[in-house]
Amino acid sequence: MTQETVSVTKKTHRSEHLPSYVFHPDFESRKAAQQFSAQAILSDRSEYSEQHMPDEVTREHARRMHYAAYRMHRAKSPRELSRWQADYLAIRDRIVLGNRKLIYRAVRRRMAVSNRADDMIGECQIVLIQAVAAYNPWLGIRFSTYAYTCLVRALSRLSQRQATDWVSRSMSLDVLPDGEPRGRIPAESSSHSHFRLDEFLREDHPLLSFREKAIISQRFCLGDENNGQTLEKVGKSLGLSKERVRQVQASALEKLRMALLGSAASGVGSDPSPTSADSTK
Repeated sequence: MTQETVSVTKKTHRSEHLPSYVFHPDFESRKAAQQFSAQAILSDRSEYSEQHMPDEVTREHARRMHYAAYRMHRAKSPRELSRWQADYLAIRDRIVLGNRKLIYRAVRRRMAVSNRADDMIGECQIVLIQAVAAYNPWLGIRFSTYAYTCLVRALSRLSQRQATDWVSRSMSLDVLPDGEPRGRIPAESSSHSHFRLDEFLREDHPLLSFREKAIISQRFCLGDENNGQTLEKVGKSLGLSKERVRQVQASALEKLRMALLGSAASGVGSDPSPTSADSTK
């Protein structure tokens, strides 16, 4: 079995109710059932619940898992389908349990300061199951590398959602960094902590322009109709580029920060017209 053969014959099949699989020409050989037998590995008493499953062992499990899915798609009776489905799930679960330490490694490295580690681990379990199902064992890629990358990306998205949630709860804006809500919000609030987002987003409040208020509202989940929209989605709704939305957002957050810190207090009431270049557009 050569790498060149695999790379040109790889195909992905999908069905509405059955798991996807990566096709290999050996699946159609006469000895395929023996070559990819699930019982050959399931009968192995090696336990990977405490120790990490080696990549080569994971790769061999994945090959047999994809063969089981292939046979599920070609099953001619419910009994045959049930048999191969049992093999598929047993192999998949064995791979997940054998590689679950990747989850803890990713969470500790990326989210060491979070107080929501349990939620992250739960979401990462789902990501790991999806990575097992999508992994192609014939490409020569280490499963640990592939799965860890999937987990890190998932944690990054989760971290961004959590940051948005903090702002949606109307936390004090004097602790927001430039442009984006990231990192932990300290428990201590400043002397201006009584200011809240809705204070500055009222239609008659002079601090922000209409466009700045719209961007802050949509970006930080304010209002029933919004759900933490991305820069690109906000830009489309307002007819702006993604980069322009980022600039206006950063300008608006800076105004809010200055107001909360008191340095802009004297100018808020005296000059109702926005000072940014955005107000002229």
